[in-house]
Amino acid sequence: MSLLYDEGQTAIGEESRRVLDAKAKPERLLQLLEEVGTFDEVYWNLCKEQGWTAITLPESAGGLGLGLVELGLVALAGGAHAVGAPFLNTSFGAAQALLAGSDAEAGAQWAPKLASGEAIGAIAFAEGQAPLPARSAVVFEGGKLTGRKPAVTGGLHADIAIVLASEGGAPVLVAAPLAGVERVALATFDNTRCAANLVFAGAPATALAKGDAALAAARNVLALQAVVTAHEQVGGAEAMMVRARDYANTRKAFGQPIGAFQSVKHRIAELYGLVELARANAVHAASLAGTEGFVTAAAAARLSATEAYDTAARDCVQVHGGIGVTWEGGIHLHMRRARTLAVEQGNALFWEDVLVDNLLGEAA
Repeated sequence: MSLLYDEGQTAIGEESRRVLDAKAKPERLLQLLEEVGTFDEVYWNLCKEQGWTAITLPESAGGLGLGLVELGLVALAGGAHAVGAPFLNTSFGAAQALLAGSDAEAGAQWAPKLASGEAIGAIAFAEGQAPLPARSAVVFEGGKLTGRKPAVTGGLHADIAIVLASEGGAPVLVAAPLAGVERVALATFDNTRCAANLVFAGAPATALAKGDAALAAARNVLALQAVVTAHEQVGGAEAMMVRARDYANTRKAFGQPIGAFQSVKHRIAELYGLVELARANAVHAASLAGTEGFVTAAAAARLSATEAYDTAARDCVQVHGGIGVTWEGGIHLHMRRARTLAVEQGNALFWEDVLVDNLLGEAA
């Protein structure tokens, strides 16, 4: 696929940016950082009104029947504003797992609700340092779940979770409605992610895949989410790069703009290279959704986008000097988001392993 967007995709990207430029308010996000368990309801309502929650779902499920590239464009615009809710991506992952699962009834029940935003989905795979544990501590037996999934992004407000559990010692992927499930809210580095521990005590659940198929399905869901996250990271990295450039062109030291100094000039030029490389990888990965090389491309996109966002957030603070670390400056919104997104859906070590394993497999 060409790395250039077509006319329709360009229109989606421009409209998403226009809407978020008008509605996203940094002062609202600063307030949310200090409140555990809250999210930006204005933004989430906007997602539903604009139909962003339905972009990738088929028309038969109440969706728009578009692709990962289009959802990535919305995430790109959201990343530029460090938007205050994770549900667009968590619900997307949950919907993909349901539609690909073996229980058509569960997909038919929940996919339309996720498409409209009436329901919120969450992905509960990770335990400890393992994004995809080979043997989960959460047990699925007799159609019920027992155990605890820690720090589930969006888990505090989700209506259904896709859980990687164990059944008879083998992995199983299940859909678990969260009505009546205990949730323990967590104070985190970025409270707008609404992370919570999910404690299952005989909660009803439906199996979607078992054995090796369960791990493969879970890995594919993580890869799909990782591509959306990569777009969000690119949006944030680009926003930080532009902000650093604009400040360097106006702030003066020793009678000239600080952007005239090589140390600053070269740093911003290097950011441009990182951002554009990450953007190309993200678009390439999104275009390969559903193909054999998708997971490999998703891993590359995830790694390059994480590096770009981390570096851009750090360097933007440095270019701004003392004002860069103030609460009012707001750059820490992106610093917190960059660090948070770096570990959601698996950290860099996990995706490096995925990339190397896949490349070695292809070479063999």
